[in-house]
Amino acid sequence: MKQVCIIGAGSSGITAAKALKEKGITFDCFEKGSDIGGVWRYNNDNGVSSAYKSLHINTNRNVMAYSDFPMPNDYPMFPHHSHIIKYFEAYVEHFKLREHITFNTAVVDVLRNDDGTYNVTLDNRQSYDYQYVIVANGHHWNPRFPTPAFQGTFTGEILHSHYYREPEQINGKDVLVVGIGNSAVDIACEAARTHSGKVVISTRSGAYITPNWIWSMPFDNLANPLTAKLPLWLQRMLLNATLWLARGRQEDYGVPKPNRPVLSEHPTLSQDLLNLSGRGLIKFKPNIKEFRGKTVVFEDGSEQDFDVIIYATGYKVTFPFLKHYAEFDVEQTNDIRLFKKVIHPEYKNLFFLALLQPLGAIMPLAEIQAKWISKIIKGESKLPSKEAMLQSIEDDHQKLVKRYKQTPRHTLQVDFFTYKASIEKEMKR
Repeated sequence: MKQVCIIGAGSSGITAAKALKEKGITFDCFEKGSDIGGVWRYNNDNGVSSAYKSLHINTNRNVMAYSDFPMPNDYPMFPHHSHIIKYFEAYVEHFKLREHITFNTAVVDVLRNDDGTYNVTLDNRQSYDYQYVIVANGHHWNPRFPTPAFQGTFTGEILHSHYYREPEQINGKDVLVVGIGNSAVDIACEAARTHSGKVVISTRSGAYITPNWIWSMPFDNLANPLTAKLPLWLQRMLLNATLWLARGRQEDYGVPKPNRPVLSEHPTLSQDLLNLSGRGLIKFKPNIKEFRGKTVVFEDGSEQDFDVIIYATGYKVTFPFLKHYAEFDVEQTNDIRLFKKVIHPEYKNLFFLALLQPLGAIMPLAEIQAKWISKIIKGESKLPSKEAMLQSIEDDHQKLVKRYKQTPRHTLQVDFFTYKASIEKEMKR
């Protein structure tokens, strides 16, 4: 019996494979597509990629890279998805991981055996027992639509951002984008730049628009372990001042400002939105009230006709292979309660990887989670008691509720440096 089964060979699955290999832990990694990379492989044949043709990363290359494998210096500071997939391929090649991955093979069921090990069934009907399972199937692949649905019926075209690939899909059409996260804004900007037609963003609550650059350096370089330790009110004051220096007041460009303080939600990164909105190429509307054919009625009473609605309304956290466990059926809320976002106190040999939404890049956090998991498996790091884990989960939940708006979007939120430090502390336990 091999010790570990890794589900998925995306950016987190491959770093888990590396961490286990370095510790001499035997494992299988199953990937339902024909190659590595997960959501970052454009038109991935595993069916879960949401990458569009023009996608660039929103965190800079130095922040996003794994700790011991920097991105090439000839990459742009904010690389295109084609650069990122080459980087992952180079990582897999360098650390000789490909031979450990079984491609075109999906995990369809994970059942706990009487002795606490897991029986893993594949889509080819074969099954194997493992002492540990690492879930690395990602959380940006099962599209979420607004619930309850808006009243009435829209008779134009409806698309979730997950299925948006290229501007040809919306050329010459009046487009309404629902949502103001990173994908929503990217798509709206692309539509505006190609002069597709009228481009409108509908947002319930707005978002703080953070530029990619400030003073010729990446904006996310300003975050560091020192500022992460400051009181939240001081972090907010400093960020507000920096945003004002970088771009002035966003409402002066026509972009509504949220009525919540900064750092109460995931920021939206865009170097283009303020510019295009200032030119009148992107307009803003409040939440939708109802549909009347191709006419959309908004909550402020205004109406406008559209050809296409693109719902950029996020994703459901879904584990199709854990269907026998009520604890992991969290599609409606995305609210999965895990110790340090990795371990359920009742299933200490079942690990979840990269199930978080940092103010920063996911890859380095998935990497450190994987190192912690490998230390636990090797017996070099001990878990606290079940009671201590439950208390920690509750404490983290209360902090989240206090700071962020309660929506499925914010259940996985973490501060990059604070979270990284907490995992480093656990590794020494």
